[in-house]
Amino acid sequence: MFSRYQDKKSLRSLQKNPNWKLLKFSDVLRDETKNAKKIKKEEYLAQGSYPIIDQGKDYIAGFTNDGDGIYDKSPLIIFGDHTRILKYIDFPIFIGADGVKLLKNVFSEEEVLTKYIYYYLRTVNIPDTGYNRHFKFLKEVVIPIPSIDLQKRIVFALDKAQELIDKRKAQIEALDQLTQSVFLEMFGNLKGEKVPLSELCDVNPSKKEIENIDKELPVTFLPMANVSENGELDLSETRLIKEIFDGFTYFREGDVLFAKITPCMENGKGAIARNLINNIGFGSTEFHVLRPKENVNSTWLYYLTSLQSFRKQAEANMTGSAGQKRVPKQFFSKYKVVLPPIELQNQFAEIVHKIQSQKEIMKKSLEELGNNFKSLMHRAFRGELFND
Repeated sequence: MFSRYQDKKSLRSLQKNPNWKLLKFSDVLRDETKNAKKIKKEEYLAQGSYPIIDQGKDYIAGFTNDGDGIYDKSPLIIFGDHTRILKYIDFPIFIGADGVKLLKNVFSEEEVLTKYIYYYLRTVNIPDTGYNRHFKFLKEVVIPIPSIDLQKRIVFALDKAQELIDKRKAQIEALDQLTQSVFLEMFGNLKGEKVPLSELCDVNPSKKEIENIDKELPVTFLPMANVSENGELDLSETRLIKEIFDGFTYFREGDVLFAKITPCMENGKGAIARNLINNIGFGSTEFHVLRPKENVNSTWLYYLTSLQSFRKQAEANMTGSAGQKRVPKQFFSKYKVVLPPIELQNQFAEIVHKIQSQKEIMKKSLEELGNNFKSLMHRAFRGELFND
């Protein structure tokens, strides 16, 4: 009866409780996807009158100014068929054209709260099977429903916990924006001769410089998925050089990684290669590697390449077909910039270090809040959060 992706022990316990009902997914939620107007990604606007919700991680993916056909039967739940992302929506929307499931509560809000259902579905541990369909797994679940009063108390408690998480995320985002603002303030109006960026860094340095190194040496391995849009790296993967010397991109400590393929480039993927095992890394062939030359600081170089204006110029110079467009190596010869004095670059790097230290404190706090939220959710749906 129960899905293998649910906490079966808790559900069996609730099954014996007369104050809870266990209902099939199809008895609680109706798939309304076919009744919502879909908008293609290439038609999204950055700003507009009506929001578009898709399966991506951004809560609102884009906008449209044409309100004809908007779906206005909120509240509702959005499920990403490929991404497994869940979103609670309480306003009129259009949906993205790919992989979006729009789910409508079959009960009235006086009987079952849509947000209660949303929170419960977040406890379901559906596996990531890649870019495949996952809705078939979600439809297997059984949803435990208590009284409407208990639903309201659970939702209230989880809302308050989520608010704390959202505030901490906003603080971290503000620190990221502060770094960009400091960069523009220090370097945005520099006077002087502009030189090609390729003269300030080696672009895609050859792995020949390590061809005689011990091939049994363990090094850091970075697939594209391990590089974030805000300069953070997941350094958990390690490989032996002999396993990855051929077929992957080489870089070393202090190099700047720049994602060259769409949509990773436009999304801002890139980072400074730091804390590499044995100071060496290999990764996706979809990285350009920028190695700072003399009088060029890695921090200054990375934040230059992360600027929206830089990414826009890079996007305009992409080559290839749709879905496989890449920034060519030649772009770094075309892009020109004034090189700041190294003292000013180093001063900026010191400021960034202080901001990052504060950000690390915030991230640890966010992790604790996230763990507390998960504990709260599981207790709520085991019937342990409220005893009366």
